[in-house]
Amino acid sequence: MEQIEKELIQQAKSGDSTAMAELVKQHSSNIYNVGLRLMQNESEAEDVLQETFLIMIQKLDTFKENSTLSTWLYRIATNIALGKLRDKQNRQSDMDLDELEFEPLTGTQLLSWPEEVNQMWKDESIQSCMKAALEKLPESYRTVFVMRDLEGISVKRTANMLDLSESNVKVRLMRARLFLRDNMAKNLHCIEANA
Repeated sequence: MEQIEKELIQQAKSGDSTAMAELVKQHSSNIYNVGLRLMQNESEAEDVLQETFLIMIQKLDTFKENSTLSTWLYRIATNIALGKLRDKQNRQSDMDLDELEFEPLTGTQLLSWPEEVNQMWKDESIQSCMKAALEKLPESYRTVFVMRDLEGISVKRTANMLDLSESNVKVRLMRARLFLRDNMAKNLHCIEANA
């Protein structure tokens, strides 16, 4: 953790509202992006952002500084988003990914999973296909995919943040990738744009 951020945290813990505002400003963009990628909806991402910082303001004094503030906030935001997704899922029944069969797509040569998913995410021709596929991905797999492939968080840190084993993170990531690959492969324009 950088010394400047440590000082800001200490000032915010002692009631300095300017320091608290600076911490919110520094982390808002990342937390919003995480919310957007998990929720797939701008309004809901804004709710995740707002609720995350309300919790930070209320509970910053409990932050023990064993990890970075961004890790702590990321976990809060992820938990909020997962709760919202669970509520949404309770209202509408989704097919569980474990029940899906990943049958090979005949007549289509599937590309291996790309090394630079972030670069792929920036390509507008693929972005809409990826967003549509992500919306169909169950939350437990989407969360791992976003954290590992879109945010670049390590397996160990992802496992720690989600209270999963490292092997469970790897399995969920593999299933998410298979689902997304097959889903995007059905939209040939996505494959052609990435070829």
